[in-house]
Amino acid sequence: MEPVTSRGAVPVVIGPAPARPAAAGAADASPARAGGQPARGSSARLRGDGLVDRWGRVATDLRVSLTDRCNLRCTYCMPAEGLAWAPDETVLKDDEVVRLVRVAVERLGVREVRFTGGEPLLRRGLEGIVAATAALRTPDGAAVGTALTTNALGLDKRARSLAAAGLGRVNVSLDSLDRERFAAITRRDRLPDVLAGLRAARDAGLGPVKVNAVLVRGVNDDEAVPLLAWALEHGYHLRFIEQMPLGPAGSWDRGDLVTAREILDALTAAFDLVAEPTGARGAAPAETWTVRGRPGATVGVIGSVTRPFCGACDRTRLTADGQVRSCLFAREESDLRGLLRGGADDDTVADAWRAAMWGKKAGHGIDDVGFLQPARTMSAIGG
Repeated sequence: MEPVTSRGAVPVVIGPAPARPAAAGAADASPARAGGQPARGSSARLRGDGLVDRWGRVATDLRVSLTDRCNLRCTYCMPAEGLAWAPDETVLKDDEVVRLVRVAVERLGVREVRFTGGEPLLRRGLEGIVAATAALRTPDGAAVGTALTTNALGLDKRARSLAAAGLGRVNVSLDSLDRERFAAITRRDRLPDVLAGLRAARDAGLGPVKVNAVLVRGVNDDEAVPLLAWALEHGYHLRFIEQMPLGPAGSWDRGDLVTAREILDALTAAFDLVAEPTGARGAAPAETWTVRGRPGATVGVIGSVTRPFCGACDRTRLTADGQVRSCLFAREESDLRGLLRGGADDDTVADAWRAAMWGKKAGHGIDDVGFLQPARTMSAIGG
C-alpha cells in the first residue's frame, strides 16, 4: 500500500467496457454528458453555506472514516498480509473528528453522517463520537441522521451501547452465507460472529438493518437468490454492490464484475420485484425494488460501475487522517488535519472544505481510457 499521505495514483488495466444498459434516473458519469459546463457562481462558492460543486450538486451526506484498519482481509479489498496502516499520530483524535463533524453539520449543510473504516468498530472511542454527533443540530434545528458501515465483528457486544449513544442504523457487509466460502473471501472463519452481530443490531433497534453484498464472478456469483431469500426471512434489507476498482493495485479485473443487470436477471427469475416509483430514488446510490407479497421488504442494486449515479451524488468524505475527498475515485485530497493542528478557526476550516468540494469532477470516469485508480484502497478511503 502507498503511505496514506500519498497523493499519487496507480494505473488499472481495464478491458473493453461492455455496453452500458440504460437505467431510469441514472446519471451519466461523463463530464461532457453531465451538462457540459460547470454551474455558474464560482466566485461565490466560499460565501455560501453548503458544499456545492461546479456541477450544481450539494453534498449533505458525510462519510467519516475512523480507521483504515480492518480485522478481515477480503480478497477484493486487501492482500492477505494486510496493508501499511496509517501511523497513529496521523489519525484524527476523537475530539478532532467531532469538531470536523460539527463544522460540517452546523456550517456546511450536512444532515447525514455515516461512520466507516476500515472497520469502525476497531475505534475505541466510537460510542463517544456517535453520541457527540447525535447531539448536534442543523441550523434549522433538525437532528443529524447517524449510521455505521461495519463487518459486524464484535457488534453483538456493542449494538445496544451504540443505540444508546444515538446511532440510528447499520449496514453490514456480508458476501456469502456459506461458512467455507466466507472464510475464503475474507481469509477469516468468522461467519457466525457476523450473523450474531446482525441479530444484535436488529434486536437493538438499529434498523432498517441493511446487508451489503459484493458478488464476484466464479466466487459467489451464484448467491444472489439465496442471499435475498435469507434476508427476507430475517427482515434485513439486502443491497448488492458492483465490485469497484478500489482494492490493491492491479487486483481489479472487469471480467470478474457481476453487473447490476446480471444480478437483477437472477433475482427476477426467482422473485416478483416491483420497481420503486420514478423519482423516489433521489440521491440514494441504490436502485430499489419491493418484493411482492412481502410488505416492507426491499432489495437494492448499486451499479456503481455500469449504472453510475454520479450526477445525483450528495456525498463528501473525510478520511481517518483528516483529508477531504470529494469522491471515492478522487486523486486529490485537501488536508483539514493540518488546519486543525495549526490553530485554524472553524470559518477557515469550513472555507477549505467548500473549496475542496467545488473541485469535484462530474463523474468517476471508470470507463475513461485514462482512468487511474486512486492510490488509496477502499479501507483507507472509507466506504
